[in-house]
Amino acid sequence: MARNPNFHFLMGLLLLCCLAAMADAKYAKYKDSKLPLNVRINDLLSQMTLEEKVGQMVQIDRTVASAEVLKKYFIGSVLSGGGSVPAKKASAETWINMVNDFQKGSLSTRLGIPMIYGIDAVHGHNNVYKATIFPHNIGLGATREPELVKRIGAATALEVRATGIPYVFAPCIAVCRDPRWGRCYESYSEDPKVVQAMTEIIPGLQGDIPSNSHKGVPFVAGNKKVAACAKHFVGDGGTTEGINENNTVINRHGLLSIHMPGYYNSIIKGVATVMVSYSSWNGEKMHANRDLVTGFLKDTLRFRGFVISDWEGIDRITSPPHANYSYSIEAGLNAGIDMIMVPFKYKEFIDGLTSKVKNNIIPISRIDDAVKRILRVKFVMGLFENPLADLSLVNQLGSQEHRELAREAVRKSLVLLKNGESADKPLLPLPKKASKILVAGTQADNLGHQCGGWTIEWQGLSGNDLTEGTTILTAIKDTVDSQTKVVYKENPDAAYVKSNDFSYAIVVVGEHSYAETQGDNLNLTIPEPGPSTITNVCGSVKCVVVIISGRPVVIQPYLPSIDALVAAWLPGTEGHGVADVLFGDYGFTGKLPGLGSRLLISSQ
Repeated sequence: MARNPNFHFLMGLLLLCCLAAMADAKYAKYKDSKLPLNVRINDLLSQMTLEEKVGQMVQIDRTVASAEVLKKYFIGSVLSGGGSVPAKKASAETWINMVNDFQKGSLSTRLGIPMIYGIDAVHGHNNVYKATIFPHNIGLGATREPELVKRIGAATALEVRATGIPYVFAPCIAVCRDPRWGRCYESYSEDPKVVQAMTEIIPGLQGDIPSNSHKGVPFVAGNKKVAACAKHFVGDGGTTEGINENNTVINRHGLLSIHMPGYYNSIIKGVATVMVSYSSWNGEKMHANRDLVTGFLKDTLRFRGFVISDWEGIDRITSPPHANYSYSIEAGLNAGIDMIMVPFKYKEFIDGLTSKVKNNIIPISRIDDAVKRILRVKFVMGLFENPLADLSLVNQLGSQEHRELAREAVRKSLVLLKNGESADKPLLPLPKKASKILVAGTQADNLGHQCGGWTIEWQGLSGNDLTEGTTILTAIKDTVDSQTKVVYKENPDAAYVKSNDFSYAIVVVGEHSYAETQGDNLNLTIPEPGPSTITNVCGSVKCVVVIISGRPVVIQPYLPSIDALVAAWLPGTEGHGVADVLFGDYGFTGKLPGLGSRLLISSQ
């Protein structure tokens, strides 16, 4: 058979075309980190199916996640809710292995879009065993030190990354206007200016935004930093009677001047995400408020990161929750929420949203806006280049340096409310050398109560076996002279105190651990036996009372018998910070976080 003289030329041309096509398939613009952000976003978006887009908008809890689920449904994000851990007292390596296993599922999809794992890290990496637990925000607000809070943000970012996680649901920039609110300790202050100053935690978490960065564009400086989340948008700290998730009744000027300023600063500092509040504004659920989420946050403030719902947040658009899920999907998406924290019933959400897009009830332009924002954050974080975590930062978890920083924060958060009957007869600082001293109170030797809610478990825990740390009792024993006898009795009666010839007593009492609605408290009194302990001890010997609480509490009835009074808030794992100041190694520098504090913890 005669061969065509052009045969070899044609075969060569065909081979070249095949090789070119293969090279083209391998080279995708969105995978090229040298290209401009918008080029990468648009290139990837143009290749995505509706199913892939909807999947990106879904965040599910780790308990229902697997590599197979992430691959099948193109899930964009996984989270740990409060207390949702891979194993009790899990190591950093265990966390990394879990996150990487999920990530491998995402990377095995057609386009290989990495998922983003999120976790609450509201006062340090608070779900994780052995992590440094910093004071809750109310204590940090009392320090009035934005630079300290920035350093805490940087330390928290390292501890979160130590477990392979790149995204935190923090900071809470609520302005707590009523201490009866169960989340008041998550607020830095009732003064919007203090809250604004404390948004300096964002560059701590994310890194300092470059000077040439456009306002509103998210920024995360590499794999030692995390994406942050300003929450809860907006007015969560102003609800009627401080009832959690309730209605904030205030005019637009009041909303913008009291509750919004923290968001201005957060957006200027490049915050990656914003979480919507469960609460309502003048009767309208924030999760359905298009005017504020799209109109103000996205259009007026030009926020370019993504907006995320709270846990089952769209379900709660209706009362009772989930009563009309079809409507909730429509209302939440059209309001401008980009990523939906579904946690469990993700198939119902995916089916519902897909159907609404196919039936033109939710426009594809709304979906594209959401996906672009999610992809922008993922690109900015470097997730496409470094999707898998390694063990290089595991030694950062609970490091000595971070514990020293937490101890410094505790010292600076303490507020001295009373010191002796007159200025020339102070009780504090206490002498380290004494024959015998009494330490009393339910919070003196209880690390769980010292840390408060959002510590290992959502509601917090009682006792000393939750994580590593130092109780106030242990810190006192470590601080006093070796010859000083320290006697601990949780709730002694007056006769015992009188008969033991104590040089002085330290009484540590306050609130039990709580979070969110379970912490709403309409009378703000501390539970028994706290008041009895104060009465029994302080009526019989010179005493300093240290209050462990997530907010101002009523202490007025006991003031006459108290010689010195200290507000220690929820100090976290480093009890030495309290002893440092009680015994005079450092002075008191903390200031009350707001007006309500001055009314309720009165210094006479």
